[in-house]
Amino acid sequence: MDEMIKDTADTETTFAHCAQQASRANFIPAEAFENYRVKRGLREKEGTGVMAGVTNVGNAHGYVVYEGEKVADEGKLEYRGLNLVSLIDGFSGEGRFGFEECVYLLLFGKQPTATELADFCDLLAEKRHLPHGFMEDIIMKAPSPSIMNKMAMSVLALYAYDKNPDDTSLDNMLRQSIEIIARLPVIAANAYRVYRTYFHGKSLNLHSPKDGLCSAENFLRISRSSKTFTEEEARLLDICMVIQAEHGGGNNSTFACRVLSSSGTDTYSAIAGAIGSLKGPLHGGANIKVQEMFDCIRPMVKDVNDDEEVKHVLTAILNREIGDGLGKIYGMGHAVYTKSDPRAIMLKKYAEDLAIRKGYGDDFRLLEAIERITPELFNEFKGTNKPMCANVDLYSGLVYRMLGIPPEMYTPLFAVARVAGWCAHRIEETQTAKRIIRPAYKCIAKPVDYIPLSERK
Repeated sequence: MDEMIKDTADTETTFAHCAQQASRANFIPAEAFENYRVKRGLREKEGTGVMAGVTNVGNAHGYVVYEGEKVADEGKLEYRGLNLVSLIDGFSGEGRFGFEECVYLLLFGKQPTATELADFCDLLAEKRHLPHGFMEDIIMKAPSPSIMNKMAMSVLALYAYDKNPDDTSLDNMLRQSIEIIARLPVIAANAYRVYRTYFHGKSLNLHSPKDGLCSAENFLRISRSSKTFTEEEARLLDICMVIQAEHGGGNNSTFACRVLSSSGTDTYSAIAGAIGSLKGPLHGGANIKVQEMFDCIRPMVKDVNDDEEVKHVLTAILNREIGDGLGKIYGMGHAVYTKSDPRAIMLKKYAEDLAIRKGYGDDFRLLEAIERITPELFNEFKGTNKPMCANVDLYSGLVYRMLGIPPEMYTPLFAVARVAGWCAHRIEETQTAKRIIRPAYKCIAKPVDYIPLSERK
């Protein structure tokens, strides 16, 4: 045992030394980015994104550029030109689930007729069932502490079950896309079932999808031991999935998917790469940070209707006195949206009634207070005068908690929805751009001479 401890200590020392060397090797002075006019994060100086392509798939609008300046505007999100608000109010008003219709719209660029939608739902139901042996050989083996990583591994594994995996013809990519969109909720839900058994000692119950149920219903059915859920729960989750299905080509995971697709790689590799991007806490993990912040401040607020009390707690966050110490009020502000985030508006609208009836009314009111108080408070604290709105993450965490969905599944559920947009963008990139994405990097390393090994110090 002592030898093992010594070996471990030696290894840690070695890696610490290696890290010091790597740190020196990877140093780049801050002024280099400015000197070579590098647009860090592919952002212009005013915060707008560098124009990298054109798309018909989706548009996230939050500002206008007037005479070179960024001017705030009301948020708007469109899928194939159809306003998200109109889409959700439309199918909700007709008493229908909407994610399948949303997928059809993103893939085929039109709103389906009743017959087309029914046939498409039947096709998704057929493709929802995993290949023979996939559950045992892929999902149950080598359990992962990260469900997102397990999802990426599973998507890559689907390549081995495809008789024509590398064909990038339109019809083959559509087939692959539909199969992945249909199967990912099943993969995610059962990956969670295995995770909770392996890492938390819970009983293992694996469930198969049921024909006649939509994607949201099947996810709730598979992820719960009881396989039971209410229609209202399923409808709210369905709306969440529609809201997160697409967000234009400029977000990190969609761009990653397009970059991979531009190389001519297969569909499974492109989607797995997008999942890896979404896993990052700066992208898909933001709703978890909101929930962590909320859990921190909720016990401190005795009266959620007292704005001064809420303001006092939020000020403590900005002062880095509580929370994670980074001084950020999570769920507020967005890279695109300035005056409003339409996703947050719709989620808030459809979640409020269920929140009250499930006993989360005070939690919902606290989130409303955070949304109301933060913009002015933030500007006072920073000495700025910028518009700020709540983003979708402010309310999505509470919605998932109301639905009994654990934090480990917040980002996987994001992927389950966003895969529809990824597939649409992959097809568009492959069919239209027809050029590998290859940006430039300026190398600032100085020339060095080769030193014989015996002379190196």
